[in-house]
Amino acid sequence: MIEERSCGALIFFLKNNIPNYLLLKYPTYWGFVKGNIEKNEDERKTVLRETKEEANISKIQLIEGFKEEIGYFYKFEGKIIKKKVIFLLGKISEEESKKVKISFEHEAFKFCNYEDALKMFRHKNEKQILEKADKFLKEYKKQKRLL
Repeated sequence: MIEERSCGALIFFLKNNIPNYLLLKYPTYWGFVKGNIEKNEDERKTVLRETKEEANISKIQLIEGFKEEIGYFYKFEGKIIKKKVIFLLGKISEEESKKVKISFEHEAFKFCNYEDALKMFRHKNEKQILEKADKFLKEYKKQKRLL
């Protein structure tokens, strides 16, 4: 069995103190920025590169303390692939959100609040990551650590 390691990010900006999450439309589902870890990259470098490549976002603040992993299997060219994806959390400015330009890999993008984003997902593990991120941000905010 082939194994792949990827990293992704839940990218958000605050509007009226409410997180608005970036969702990307893949051919068959909505998801987050993510991509395979390349040689000589760590998780942070992968997330920063993929965020630039997939959404044209370069000014991002990775939020310390949030790191979640999902795993799943998929089939490609008749082979079963075991995929592990580490997700980080990244804050951008509202101004940066207006610069989003998606790559050829995606069909569309949206910024959604938590409730609307949950409705967009097909896969349970993506919903769970979003739930954990939103809970993390609420706690972070209570501790007055979020700008």
